[in-house]
This record gives sequence, structure tokens and C-alpha cells, in this order.
Amino acid sequence: MMKTLSSGNCTLSVPAKNSYRMVVLGASKVGKSAIVARFLNGRFEDQYTPTIEDFHRKLYNIRGDMYQLDILDTSGNHPFPAMRRLSILTGDVFILVFSIDNRDSFDEVKRLRKQILEVKSCVKNKTKETGEFPMMICGNKSDYGEHHRKVRAEEAERLVSGDENCAYFEISAKKNVNVDKMFQVLFSMAKLPNEMSPALHRKISMQIGDTFHQKSFRLRRLKEVDAYGMVSPSARRPSVNSDLKYIKSKVLGEGQGRDREKCSIQ
Repeated sequence: MMKTLSSGNCTLSVPAKNSYRMVVLGASKVGKSAIVARFLNGRFEDQYTPTIEDFHRKLYNIRGDMYQLDILDTSGNHPFPAMRRLSILTGDVFILVFSIDNRDSFDEVKRLRKQILEVKSCVKNKTKETGEFPMMICGNKSDYGEHHRKVRAEEAERLVSGDENCAYFEISAKKNVNVDKMFQVLFSMAKLPNEMSPALHRKISMQIGDTFHQKSFRLRRLKEVDAYGMVSPSARRPSVNSDLKYIKSKVLGEGQGRDREKCSIQ
């Protein structure tokens, strides 16, 4: 099944099997949105703005194949546990963020990891899926230095020890330390193209992306640069009803497991 996305006068088609959702979780003020901003546009904002829930979409053309990555940047607070559970149920890959200077934020990551394993294992048992759900645990704010540290690297490394689908990185979203490498490892664990990582593809606008569907452009340019990525400027989060139908179809085995509500791009 193909998912069609409108952009200007052109329609971009993404195979449903190439559509993924990345869910970013963690306590408040640990830098979740800063990591997402680094991933999407390579920038860092000093001003802190509390996140309720932000949704982003990035489209890729990698060696002629279209891919779609939806990014759900969740709130550090969880006043609606059912929504948190739904976010986990619909996620394919996860980033769990804590701040190395905040012990409570590390404890929250441990709780979140346990919840993800429980929730996803339940669905996996009902659907008899064989796929895994890769997780990356990030100790952010490594630029703070050892005198601010409240969580030792060894503690986080023990948390992921023995789990081939979970890894730990200490990063700095502010200084852009280890962020690209972290995404490369995450996508490798998820068996996604390495070119999805920020440093491994050319960034273009949606307007330029229209030319993806011009055969002459593809033939002429594909050999020059193998991977392009573009951020959808006005992506909207699929409805709760759509996500619930998606989960129901997976559990009952009806239709395509990845057939999520399409997101129109103006």
C-alpha cells in the first residue's frame, strides 16, 4: 500500500512499509525538544519552552526509494496516562532522554523503559510479531562537566547491558556532541537506512523535493547524491481515532499494520 502526501503541485508517494514513527520521551527540561531540533534543522534554542506534544515529519529519498519518519516529541508531564500509552503503542523506535545532572530524570527513564517493554510486549504477544522496538537512552547535557554530574555513565550502561535493541549515549544537544552518532546507531538498530541520520543526507526544501517525481531529475541526480531529506513544514499529528484504529488493526490482524492516517502537507 502507498501513502500519498501532497506538496505543491506534486504528490509524493511513500510505501506504507517505509513509514515509521519515532517517539521521544523523558522528564521535563531534559532537552528532548533540543535533540529533535538538532535532528530536524541542526539548531539549538537557548530559550526553554515547555512541550505539550509536538509532531514533526521528515521525508527522505534514499537511492530512489521514499521513506517517511514521523517524530512525536512528548510532554515531560503525563497528565493523560492513556495518551502516553497510545504514544508507546504507535511507536516504532524510541529515544528516552535524561539529564546527567538530574537523578530524578534518570529514574523516570528507567520507569519509561519498563513501561515500553511491558506495553509493546503485550501487543507483540497478541499479534505474534517478530519485530523488535529499538530504544536509545540519552544522557543529555554532557557539556555540563563532571562536577555537575548526578548520574554516572556506568549506571546507564548497566541499564542497557545485554539488550541488543537498546543502547546508551551521552550527548550534548547544545554543543552538538555525539548527536549524529547517536542517531546513526539508533537507525542501525532499527534496520533503517543509515542515510536517515542528519549527517548522511543532503537537506532540501519541500519545494525542491517536488522534483523527486520528475524522472529526468532522478536519473540525472541520483548518482551525484544518494540521499535527500526534507522536513514537512505543516505536518499535523494523525488523529487519536486514527491511531486507535491502527492499533486495533494490528491486534486483530486486519489490513496493513503500517497503514496510518496520511498527513496532508500544504
